[in-house]
Amino acid sequence: MRLLSLRFTAGFEKYMFIIMPLTLLLGVMLSDQLISYVSWAPYLFGYVTFVMAIGCGVRHLKKVVQRPAVMVVTLLLSHVLAPLIAYFMGTLLFGASSGYTIGLVLFTIIPLGVSSVLWVSMSYGSVPLMLAMVVLDSALSPLVVPGLIELFFGAEVQFDTLSLIKDLMLIIVVPTILGVIVYELSKGKFKEWSAPITAPISKFCFMAVVLLNAAAIAPHVRSLDSSVIMAIISITFIVALCYIIGFAGSFLLPYVSREISVTMSYASGMRNISLGLVLAMGYFSPEAAIPVVLGILIQQPLATVQHAVLKRFAPVKDKRLAAR
Repeated sequence: MRLLSLRFTAGFEKYMFIIMPLTLLLGVMLSDQLISYVSWAPYLFGYVTFVMAIGCGVRHLKKVVQRPAVMVVTLLLSHVLAPLIAYFMGTLLFGASSGYTIGLVLFTIIPLGVSSVLWVSMSYGSVPLMLAMVVLDSALSPLVVPGLIELFFGAEVQFDTLSLIKDLMLIIVVPTILGVIVYELSKGKFKEWSAPITAPISKFCFMAVVLLNAAAIAPHVRSLDSSVIMAIISITFIVALCYIIGFAGSFLLPYVSREISVTMSYASGMRNISLGLVLAMGYFSPEAAIPVVLGILIQQPLATVQHAVLKRFAPVKDKRLAAR
């Protein structure tokens, strides 16, 4: 059972760049059958968040405290510089109040993605630091996401701020805190002990979130007009740019190493897209979800490209660094 589960989890992570586009396609094709279950997405995502958090304890969070500049610069690049670029690009192409512009900005202000931990590990960055940044950024999301949406769009976009904060607390903050508590109470053993059950279910829940939200936006995806094509080009550019600014931004630090540069590049480039889908469909127009959905198609393949580029131009000198 354990071996089978671990093989499934490893296979899912390895082929996620293929699985996710197929899941999206299936969601669009089965839209009529799945649309009534879209309301399940936030609860499924809450479970995914909990499973992510049971791998993080206080000692991991101390990594960020020991290197506060890394966290601060990463968040500034991810949630200030990237949203500014997304906003101006969206305004230029679609208009300031367009759903596509909201979607582009939303992609850049949602928390860092947990899948970045996998790529950081494969590229020999700092896994504990990456995991801690994901957890802390997720915990800050009830303040960051509505605050930045209000800052960028103000009266142009009407949404229930208090309800958004409440939902972020329930599907992000509470599961994250519970996960860290479980880690501490079990001294980190619960994750390993429960992995044969929790890990595969988490992957299926993640797929279900993508599937349901793809079903919800199916009518808009099917009408492949010029706006959708421009959205594809825009989100591809923004995702690629996020990887670049993360790596380049690491050189703003007084102390920089390959390990830090790799970690920051994936941190900036990979976002919690399943959360973005839940928020886009729950609080904004279906058009706002389209750039986020497209991000799923683009984020993982570009992570593969990023991995190859790092391997070619910034090879690791000592693979024992991966254990740090």
